[in-house]
Amino acid sequence: MKTHCAILLATAAIVLAACGGSGGYDKSEMSPSMSAPPAPTAMMSQDAYNEEINVGGAPSEADLKQYIAYSHSLGLRLPVASIEPVMQGHIANCTAAGPAKCIVTNSYLNAWSEDEASGSLNIRATPEWIETFMNGVEAEAEAVKGDVTSRQTTAEDLTVTIIDTDARLNAQQALQKRIEDLLENRPGDLGDLLETERELARVNGDIDSLKSSMKALMQRVNMSQLAVSYETKRNPVSRGALSPLGDAFGGFFYNLSSALAAVITAFAVGLPWLILIGVFLWVWLKLIWPRIRRKKT
Repeated sequence: MKTHCAILLATAAIVLAACGGSGGYDKSEMSPSMSAPPAPTAMMSQDAYNEEINVGGAPSEADLKQYIAYSHSLGLRLPVASIEPVMQGHIANCTAAGPAKCIVTNSYLNAWSEDEASGSLNIRATPEWIETFMNGVEAEAEAVKGDVTSRQTTAEDLTVTIIDTDARLNAQQALQKRIEDLLENRPGDLGDLLETERELARVNGDIDSLKSSMKALMQRVNMSQLAVSYETKRNPVSRGALSPLGDAFGGFFYNLSSALAAVITAFAVGLPWLILIGVFLWVWLKLIWPRIRRKKT
């Protein structure tokens, strides 16, 4: 019975080895501990095979590599004159690191007035570059008399998705190899050949799609996202801080005239109704009500 089990396991290992085609991404990024264990031979008992797996390098949960995609957000409150220089400095640092380490994906700067501005910067960079940036940003903000208002880091576990995509890619590549061998070594009639070529084209499309998905997933793991927001740190004695009071005094006569205009408009709209109500009251008191009283007496 153990010999039969060993033979079946050997057959399964051969099938799994046939599905291990090369992918369109760098598989050195995958953990070496995730490779398949050696297949049992026909002369090896199942117990001996299990013992060899447990001793000779079966992947434990601690050895399996995890694929985590990190996203960071950072909020800075800076004096209005320092927002643009600090932001441009961050862009320059990212550009100097090179596209292999840091890429600016989006940036904008809005200057609402001479006392207020805001900006935003989105970066995709390696975890090492982002760690260095985050460690030095607080001192940079203090140097221009600004503050770090918020820090946030979120993590998304992509391990299952990447392993599943890699397995599907290997299976499709193995199917691609078998179809190509079939076209080369087993010629048939024209209908069969066309059907086989259509199947090969479908498999090629699936492989290209899986390669693109794997590349995007690995990029999310290898280069984290960083979003930096810049807002104005208000000066309590600046002209901008006193502008609401100035606006109130400046608009005094305009607001007064607007209120008077609203009263006049309301009176003009309500005057016909007042006349109509007055006529009705006069008719009621002079003509109708005296007759009602006489009838009652």
